[in-house]
Amino acid sequence: MARRNKILVPEARDGLDALKAKVVQVHNPEDAKFEAAEEVGVPLKKGYNGQLTSQQAGKVGGRLGGSMVKELVKMAQENMIKE
Repeated sequence: MARRNKILVPEARDGLDALKAKVVQVHNPEDAKFEAAEEVGVPLKKGYNGQLTSQQAGKVGGRLGGSMVKELVKMAQENMIKE
């Protein structure tokens, strides 16, 4: 089982997973990290990935996190315009 980061509002997990899938354009949020890894050329595989360098792991996490933040900012701006 994959280790999951602790989030401040546990009820938001499903929404965050949906956002992750949306920004990487996959249906399953669990596949998002593999798609992101492929995009940045990191050999991520299911299971143990102890051979990855910190730099490689950061490329995957940065791709996902950065895209999610950009999408959240875009959503907030759209909500502000509506109000």
